[in-house]
Amino acid sequence: MKPNVFFENDTVVLRAPRAFTPNVLFESGQCFRFYPKNEEKTRYGGVAHGHYFEVELRGEEILFPNMTEKAFSSTFRDYLDLDFDYDACILSFPKDEYLRSAVRSCGGMRILHQEPFETLCSFILSQNNNIPRIRSLIEALCAAYGEPIPHGEKTDYSFPSAEVLASASEAELRSLKVGFRAPYLLDAARKVADGTVDFDKISALPTEEGLHELCKIKGVGVKVASCVLLFAFRKYDSFPIDVWMKKILSEHYPPDTDGAYFGPYAGIAQQYLFHYERNLQNAPYAAERKTLP
Repeated sequence: MKPNVFFENDTVVLRAPRAFTPNVLFESGQCFRFYPKNEEKTRYGGVAHGHYFEVELRGEEILFPNMTEKAFSSTFRDYLDLDFDYDACILSFPKDEYLRSAVRSCGGMRILHQEPFETLCSFILSQNNNIPRIRSLIEALCAAYGEPIPHGEKTDYSFPSAEVLASASEAELRSLKVGFRAPYLLDAARKVADGTVDFDKISALPTEEGLHELCKIKGVGVKVASCVLLFAFRKYDSFPIDVWMKKILSEHYPPDTDGAYFGPYAGIAQQYLFHYERNLQNAPYAAERKTLP
């Protein structure tokens, strides 16, 4: 179901049940720059595409305060993937019970359409790391090389461009505590800046060929490349496999099950499964869908 959109003064309002659920979306491991603004985790704020914005779930409405119609229409409607029919996608999933449980418990999941270079660097930083640490490294990188984004009494920073990061030294990056990932970030920035890795080309390629292009970057393997293709290029068939997905596949599916089992939207199925498994015992994350399409 696609949400109905209304513009009221300086607030964008989405009216549609299950359009998305902020805590499911922003805690699902696909982005790292959004934080809860209240204990109930119904309001989040963060930076995307060079802008700070907040979003709040209030009943069956989703509010974006202090957002213009132009900003929403030109950037955030696409960023939030609001024109993709997730109900039709869910109908295409295999009818296994574990996946159905994941979908019921993670109502409002969407795949964000993120900026490619930021996504690439974020998942390079995710290697052998946990989410709080990934967040802190990204914030340090943005504060050092990004542009300021003032809002209220606070200032956040945009994610640096490939050209800016390419001019850094490995020692400078290591000073931000990124560790062994410093040469990987530098190689990514330089290859993107000089066109060796061409995001427009990758966007037009089939998923397997896109994987090959991204794996030209030092330190980027299939898992990181798969995340980038799913979360930045909207390659819905891209199926990242990390330790959580290995656990899920080994415990709930026959041997040798891979993304092909889940169909053309395997990446979206993966995101439901990933979030569900990580938060299975954590009730505040659940957003129970009473029915499935």
